Order: sequence, then structure tokens, then C-alpha cells
Amino acid sequence: MGRPTLTIRDNRTGREYELQIEDGSIRAIDLRQIKEQEEDFGLITYDPGFSNTGSCHSTITYIDGQKGILRYRGYPIEELAERVSFLEVAYLLFHGDLPDKNSLGHWTSTIRANSEPPRELRKLISSFPRDASPMAMVMSAVAALSALYPEASNLTDGPARQAHLLRLLGHMPSITATAFRHTMGLPFLDSDPEMDLADDFLRMVFHDGPGYEVNPVFSHALDILFTLHADHEQNCSANAMRSVGSSLPDPYMAAASAIGALAGPLHGGANAAVVKMLEEIGSKDQVDDYIERVKNGEVRLMGFGHRVYKNYDPRATIIKKMANQILEAAAPSPLFDLARYLEEIALKEDYFVSRKLYPNVDFYSGLIYRAIGFLPSMFPVLFAVARTSGWISQWEEFMKDSDRRI
Repeated sequence: MGRPTLTIRDNRTGREYELQIEDGSIRAIDLRQIKEQEEDFGLITYDPGFSNTGSCHSTITYIDGQKGILRYRGYPIEELAERVSFLEVAYLLFHGDLPDKNSLGHWTSTIRANSEPPRELRKLISSFPRDASPMAMVMSAVAALSALYPEASNLTDGPARQAHLLRLLGHMPSITATAFRHTMGLPFLDSDPEMDLADDFLRMVFHDGPGYEVNPVFSHALDILFTLHADHEQNCSANAMRSVGSSLPDPYMAAASAIGALAGPLHGGANAAVVKMLEEIGSKDQVDDYIERVKNGEVRLMGFGHRVYKNYDPRATIIKKMANQILEAAAPSPLFDLARYLEEIALKEDYFVSRKLYPNVDFYSGLIYRAIGFLPSMFPVLFAVARTSGWISQWEEFMKDSDRRI
């Protein structure tokens, strides 16, 4: 049996064209041969937002939005969130399979050995106004790494190239903690590479003097949240990492562009929008009125529905269970109670069920971050810490792709 093909008939001219089908797709450039006149440019595809266009070959993440499936390198997200740590997931994304004990030990020590970024970044972050966006601080700091590690521009040396990617993954928690403490007017803290990543991150962010101890429930929740946000196919920021990377800047410059993409409210700001919505609703007796306003098109129900998932977001099930655990460890939160009540009422409404508008990962994640003690302005930065694992994996895969082009 020969290779599958697609026959296209141009009704303008009556001519037929046979295009090769590969991996469920045709190459857009093959459409250029379809012309009305010989001197014409030929047909192109028009697809704003890449709604039905593949931009690359990738084996990192698989999503079936109709069935509510998310897999990293073939592993279901539910299994990973329950069984392994974020650093194991980062290894999986980068290398293609879960590590054995020896590989995990080497990987972890490499990442944690890179936990302390250059001191110059503290000066840079300190130069920002304290009310500046933490995302802007982190984006600037990551871009500055390009100047501090100029040898990173040598992309032909594979091992050296990968060393910079792991250095970036190791630096991100400390950079983020520094931005948070500058916002709060607190002195900066060094990382402790001997500590677990999530424990050390929470310590660097919230340590307020003798007697401070990391809450293990918060640490575990943060590690799972990092896993849930580690990668998500060719989303806006992953595409930015690849697209900017296609001109062959060093990975720090490409990552800074990905952070800029994630900073937008349509990408990294959704969970903060959920918290803001709940604060605006205020109480349970206002929920019915708010839902009517949603149905009338006056406001949006934030945290419900997803561009990709036309079923229940698999991450939302995990995160809802985690939210219940956080409730037991954190101070009482009226917003948690309000969120659960709003979800209960909305899922009884045919308006939402018929449109397959179910809670997504953002509905409870912001509330969890808030319960741990993070400001809403920090939510996208926490997203960036996790997503760095996906970005470096996407970038390295792109660098090895024989179809790579600017």
C-alpha cells in the first residue's frame, strides 16, 4: 500500500492536485502549487491562533481535548501527579522517560547545584520599583543571564547547550523568590541546594526569622502544581520559545520571550482572574445573580471551559482534591467555600453543561497559591517556574529537529 494522499479539485480551473498525507497532516507549502494562473503566488492557509495547524513534530506532550486526556511522554498526568516529584517530571520531559534512581540523583544534584543565580541579578531586581510586576522582574533577570553567560550563544556544542538549559531550570526558583521578596520589601535569601526544591523555594519566599518551618502540605501541593503546569503542548509560550529560538539566540533570550508570552492575561493570568471574580461575587447569596449575568453575556465565568479541553480538564480533578487538603492546613478561607458553592451551582445549569464548560486547572490553583501566601501578581511567575521545564524541553527538541527553520 502506498503512502496516503489527499486529492484536491480546484473548481476555478477544474485541475486536481494530489498531496501527501503524513502524521494526519499535509504540508502547507504543498498548497502553493494550486494556482488559477501560472504567475499566481498559489494558495496559503489562513489560521489565526494555530487553531488547526501543526507547527512542529513533538513527542513531549499529548492532549486529547475531547476525551480530557493529558500525557507527558506517554504518561497520564494523573499517574505522574500521584507517583513522582516535579523534578522527576522535568527529567521525563527533557529526556523522554522517567529516571532510575542513579539518574534521578545526578539530575537532582545538577539542578540544585545551579540553584543560586549570579549576584548581579539581585542588583537588577532591586532597581525595580517595589510595585513593579514580578513577571517583568523575572523576565528581565532571565534575559540578563544572556549577558552573564555569553558562552551560551554557542549552540553547536550539545553538552554545553544542555548545561545552560539545566542552569536556567535551577536558577528560576531563586530568581522568582528574589522578585517576591523585593516586592514585599524583605531581605534576599540564599538558596540551600541540600533542600528539596519546593521546600527551599517556600523557605526563600516566606522565611521571616528564627522558628520558621516549611509547611509540608504546602510544599507537597506546590510540587504537584509545578507538575500540572510543566508543559501543555504548543501553547502560546511554548510556541514563543520555539519561534524566537528559531533565529538561534541563546536559550536565555528565548526563555525571556516565553516569559513575556506567559505574562499576558490570556495565558498566565487566568487563575488570578478567578480570585478577582470570587472577590467581586463576595458571598454565596450573590452567586445566582452572577450566573444569570454570565448567561446574559454581561460577564464571564472565569476558570470554566478551556480552548483545548471540551471535556473535564484532567488537571482540575487533581487540583480540586489538593484544594481540600490545603483547606485543612491553611487558615479558613471564605473564597474556598464560595468557589466550591459556585462550582456546584454552575454544574447544575444546563447552560454550562450543554456547552461543556467545566472547571479547568485555573479554577482552584489561584486559591491554593493564595492560601499558601502568594500575592495574585505572583501567580504567573509561579507558572513560569514550572513551565521552564517544558520550555527547555521544547527548545532542545526543536534544536534537534531536522525540519527546523526560522
